[in-house]
Amino acid sequence: METALRIEMPEGAEEIISRLKGRGYEAFAVGGCVRDSIMGRTPEDWDITTSALPVQVKEVFRRTIDTGIQHGTVTVMKGGIGYEVTTYRIDGEYRDGRHPSSVSFTSNLREDLRRRDFTINAMAYSHETGLVDAFGGLEDMKAGRIRCVGDPVERFTEDALRILRAIRFSAQLDFSIEDETLKAITTMAPNLAKVSRERVQTELTKLLLSPHPEKIRQVYDTGISPYVSEAFHRLNLENLQVNGRLPKKKHVRWGVFLKDASGTDAVQILRDLKLDNDTINRVRVLNQWINRPVCPDEKEIRRAMSAMEPSLFDDLLDIWEILGKTEEEQEQAGMRRETSGIIRRRGDCVSLKELAVSGRDLMDAGMKPGKAVGAMLQYLLSQVLEEPEQNKKETLLALAARRNEFSGPDDGG
Repeated sequence: METALRIEMPEGAEEIISRLKGRGYEAFAVGGCVRDSIMGRTPEDWDITTSALPVQVKEVFRRTIDTGIQHGTVTVMKGGIGYEVTTYRIDGEYRDGRHPSSVSFTSNLREDLRRRDFTINAMAYSHETGLVDAFGGLEDMKAGRIRCVGDPVERFTEDALRILRAIRFSAQLDFSIEDETLKAITTMAPNLAKVSRERVQTELTKLLLSPHPEKIRQVYDTGISPYVSEAFHRLNLENLQVNGRLPKKKHVRWGVFLKDASGTDAVQILRDLKLDNDTINRVRVLNQWINRPVCPDEKEIRRAMSAMEPSLFDDLLDIWEILGKTEEEQEQAGMRRETSGIIRRRGDCVSLKELAVSGRDLMDAGMKPGKAVGAMLQYLLSQVLEEPEQNKKETLLALAARRNEFSGPDDGG
């Protein structure tokens, strides 16, 4: 079905389509960029499908990159932006549950759209032709529905990652999953074991960063969770509080999702999913503090601030405020933020780099080099967190001398 509908495209995409058509080929914007444009969202990128073979695409454009030429994809560079241009194709047998063993090119746009995952992603567009919607994507979009193109069991058998993608799109767009598609997800869930953990993690992270991260519950309700990881499946979602008001940061959304897991389980889940070490470390710290009943007095807040980077502490303040269910919890969260502001404005020391003495100062005063120097600095920081007015070089050296019985600031040399 062709529909009269005008979509604004970036100049680079328009030029590519125009030049291909000028050479006698068909060419359309396709997939997510069409979907997002119709919904009033800004597409992340613009993909183009064409009847031209890869070698013919390369003849038309001067600057191209062979990004996936065996599958018909050539990246055309325009204005510093890469546009993936893919020949209409029919996928061969999917032997590994993820990738086709072969592809064959076709001159039929409908055949190319038929192989795609969901109807809302199986629409094409050009200014000349309008919207090409062969499988009811526009109707499903208006109904807020995720539906597979054709037989959902067949689509999920071809590529098991589509099982998670359905739930991710549901969370990103706030759509429901059509009944037959949902049944097929439950049936085909074991196939997710064939997908790399990196790809699974990417989908779960996009889901958590969506406007409706609470829909991650569907990963459990549909029976997918055992095939993510053992530790992931063991999570208790009774008190699931991850929601779209949280800062849209990977470590924040994962941290809140895993807030009721043990620190060991939280780290294991993230390692199983191949998350980066920075995210794992930030989630580890948040896991230790999100549920801790921190009083809003200055000593307690300084200790919390000292345990993490300032930006991560700000994330923690946001989490406390957003997760606060009762009036008392909201009030406590507000008081913590107010107290931390006072501490910052006053310039209280909350880290070793702000301490008035260094390891060199301690050794110059007579302390022997070694691990004891680091331990002493930690001790002095703990004293300053209790009483910030002690953060003076002479005071701290005197404290260190009394504790360690070295010569001290006045007797050295």
